Amino acid sequence: MRIDSAVGRPYAQQATPFAQGTSRDAAAIESTKALPNATDAAHVQDLDFTSMTRQELFDWMNGQIRSGQMTLDESTSFLGMTVRFDATTRQSVDMATDTTRYDFTERARQGIAGARWFHNEALAERLEWALRRMQQEQGQPLRVDATV
Repeated sequence: MRIDSAVGRPYAQQATPFAQGTSRDAAAIESTKALPNATDAAHVQDLDFTSMTRQELFDWMNGQIRSGQMTLDESTSFLGMTVRFDATTRQSVDMATDTTRYDFTERARQGIAGARWFHNEALAERLEWALRRMQQEQGQPLRVDATV
């Protein structure tokens, strides 16, 4: 069996820009992992999943993915909690303009109960994992103005 290198060449060219920026990207990821120091105290808040906007949850989730602390598969339960539709217009509500605060721990609990009601154990397990993750992270420092 012969594998022609010409087939993979377009993909290698697409990967080149990322490879060139790897050290810069790695430094950016490392900077998001570092805990803020005293001079950054004004830019830090504690995570509170019981009173959070959808945008705040989405930003936290993305930070976890970028830092390697959460996989894309693990993020799906959180991503589902960031979706909202207007009952009147049946259109999605932009999370950037939605200032409503939600108790995402309670939303996860309701989702677990609903998944069990519909005998969807896989969904219930994913939501249980998300709930445990929120409980572990609750009260931890969150950098508000992270620019990555």
